[in-house]
Amino acid sequence: MTDIDIAQNAKLRPISEIAAVLGLTEDQWEPYGRYKAKITELPKANKQGRLILVSAVSPTKYGEGKTTVSVGLADGLRRLGKKAVLCLREPSLGPVFGMKGGAAGGGYAQVVPMEDINLHFTGDLHAISAANNLLSAAIDNHLQQGNPLGIDTRRITWQRCMDMNDRALRQLTAGLGGTANGVPREEGFQITAASEVMAVLCMSADIADCKERLGNILIGYTRKGDPARCADLKVEGAMAALLKDALKPNLVQTLEGTPALIHGGPFANIAHGCNSLIATRTALALGEVAVTEAGFGADLGAEKFIDIKCRAGGLRPSVCVIVATVRAFKHHGGADNLLAHIENVRERYGLPAVVALNRFHTDTDEDLEAVAAACRSARTPCAVYEGFSRGGAGAEALARELLPLLEDDPPELKTVYPPDLGLLEKLNAVATNIYGADGCDFSPAAEKQAIKLEELGYGNLPVCIAKTQTSFSDDPKKLGSPKGFRVQIGELRVSAGAGFVVAKAGDIMTMPGLPKTPAYENIGIDENGKITGLF
Repeated sequence: MTDIDIAQNAKLRPISEIAAVLGLTEDQWEPYGRYKAKITELPKANKQGRLILVSAVSPTKYGEGKTTVSVGLADGLRRLGKKAVLCLREPSLGPVFGMKGGAAGGGYAQVVPMEDINLHFTGDLHAISAANNLLSAAIDNHLQQGNPLGIDTRRITWQRCMDMNDRALRQLTAGLGGTANGVPREEGFQITAASEVMAVLCMSADIADCKERLGNILIGYTRKGDPARCADLKVEGAMAALLKDALKPNLVQTLEGTPALIHGGPFANIAHGCNSLIATRTALALGEVAVTEAGFGADLGAEKFIDIKCRAGGLRPSVCVIVATVRAFKHHGGADNLLAHIENVRERYGLPAVVALNRFHTDTDEDLEAVAAACRSARTPCAVYEGFSRGGAGAEALARELLPLLEDDPPELKTVYPPDLGLLEKLNAVATNIYGADGCDFSPAAEKQAIKLEELGYGNLPVCIAKTQTSFSDDPKKLGSPKGFRVQIGELRVSAGAGFVVAKAGDIMTMPGLPKTPAYENIGIDENGKITGLF
């Protein structure tokens, strides 16, 4: 059966039962239908659960199954008697209708209801898009009404967004058609996952913190060169009102009834790539073990999880699971890529590493042994994961490898750079220590932007490098663990509300395009309302 067939044939438990498993009272959650809920009152716990971070090798274009491993691992831990809670990001419609597909896991390791989660879910991404675009509308209205702040239309950095891949919207001219239609200026769209409003939601502690962060968003500069912020337009309150329900974590379940919190959905190649801090803290308060993932490879999602999310939220993972596959092993020409990620996790982040070898039906015993041998050479535990075909039972071997690491207090976490390092020095630290580069080359514009941001007081913020996910370098064709390269940084932009500085490396785009044969060609709905073709 296909993923969607498995999900649609599953017998789901009422969401009230899942809430009861977590110990939530009726006034701590509200239903969104029979199988989804919002947690309305964040629980407090005297003892925090252990945190497992799931990351991966540099992925192939097919994906290596990191979400599938996360889902199956949470099920496997519960089979072994642990009160595990799963913590994932929300899918974006861009990949769903593009090439990558959904983000609800696969096979017998899925979160359900799969169709809802992969499509509109509880409307969080639409609320984020609306809040983002309300700020855009406020900017253009301010210009139309005389521009009392003196905003320089050439230096507006805020962009509109939508939750869809649409390359035609990357660069536009808005306000054409005469004085009644606004002030002409250059404009562009990015995908909602890359919006700073998404990052603000994921980094906020509560609604008051969210409103303050929204007000801190830098939208551009005045003609005098002074910063212009969202709060100057008095729109942060309305934006926070749009995000009131979106800020509440979503509760669903796995195919085996394990509670799952799915909340926030930034991409790790163009944003910080982690689910919401609220959801992670909630999972740690409600369970003995929280299983969460960070997007793409350990050079992207895991680095940002450590240097941005853990630093801001005081989180300390107990272990990092590195998902590997035979096809990625071959794609990268052998063990170098895997071994580099293992070294980063252990030496740079200070975390124990365990490799989850995600088995596919095409893998031979010889192929599996080659990966296992590479792990032995690095003195790293490796467990074959078969959750796709066997659910939680196929993840028990991996879960057993992790159990001893959950007994002791989490290790002291290492960050890649101290907060008082300059912005360019921080970028160099990530490039050399994590990517294996010889350093960064900065465009003249990026150097000027770094100076300006440090003058404005943003120099102490962590950095968030937007780059290709398929290579340690900024060149997607450099596979394995390349050496002798430099990372090209073309632009710096502060996400002052979220609390980090974004640096664009190489040719990375924040609005993806659709492939020649998009996934939407296979998605449909029959006369009975049954959705088909999702994967």
